[in-house]
Amino acid sequence: MTLSQEDIEAAARDLLVAEKTRKQTGLISLRFPHMDMNDAYAIQGKLVEYKIAEGSREIGWKIGLTSKAMQSALNIDIPDSGVLLDHMQFDNASQVPKDCLIQPRIEAEIAFIMKKDLAGEHVTRDDVLAATQFVAPSIEILDTRIYRKDPDTGQARNVFDTISDNAANAGLVLGEERHHIEAFDPRWVGVIVFRDGEVEETGLGAGVLNDPVEGIVWLARRMAKYHQTIKAGQTILSGSFVRPVDCISGSEIKADFGSFGSVEIAFG
Repeated sequence: MTLSQEDIEAAARDLLVAEKTRKQTGLISLRFPHMDMNDAYAIQGKLVEYKIAEGSREIGWKIGLTSKAMQSALNIDIPDSGVLLDHMQFDNASQVPKDCLIQPRIEAEIAFIMKKDLAGEHVTRDDVLAATQFVAPSIEILDTRIYRKDPDTGQARNVFDTISDNAANAGLVLGEERHHIEAFDPRWVGVIVFRDGEVEETGLGAGVLNDPVEGIVWLARRMAKYHQTIKAGQTILSGSFVRPVDCISGSEIKADFGSFGSVEIAFG
């Protein structure tokens, strides 16, 4: 890492304040131009630590930047990850309270719910299949506590900003359906995303690293570098195979995965 512990703590506190006040903070990558990915994950970890100290509980992980389109947008060729906390979970067909988020967007994903711990730098696809209790349709709610573009310089946020900001995660919604991991080929699970009854996005699971299972493989191997473990009972959002959909106040979202299930969420 290139940042001091004081720098890491200060950046995490700024993100926490931005989330609570709904006022975005400046680009961390502009503030610390020599930061690296280890710094970004250290800031994320400190941010999560602060939230847990306030009473939140870790319930899983999310994987982001799994599609070529999103990687190109941030000029990076690997995924990123963030932590899911219990206060982020919304019931299917419920409503996100008004003025709860800053600039909410959603993505459609396949969620993996684990029955066994999964860890190690040599985790394989078969290991993921054996550790998965079931898969389910899901929506990830995104938000950004950091400016997407610096108002003074015009510099766009980069992957270090996104990782620091807990991979832009703000919520998750699981559908009611639960499937055995081998009941569907996740590469061919499709989705149609509706906003206010109109089609906004469509996609196939293969958009996630050619196989959403490989997203879980990547996550387990990345976590091994930080001595972390995917734990039994946790939910893993394997990565979006559609572009993010903006959700202004009043938006009603439905992600229709066909025979795989569906998920709905509204924004107050």
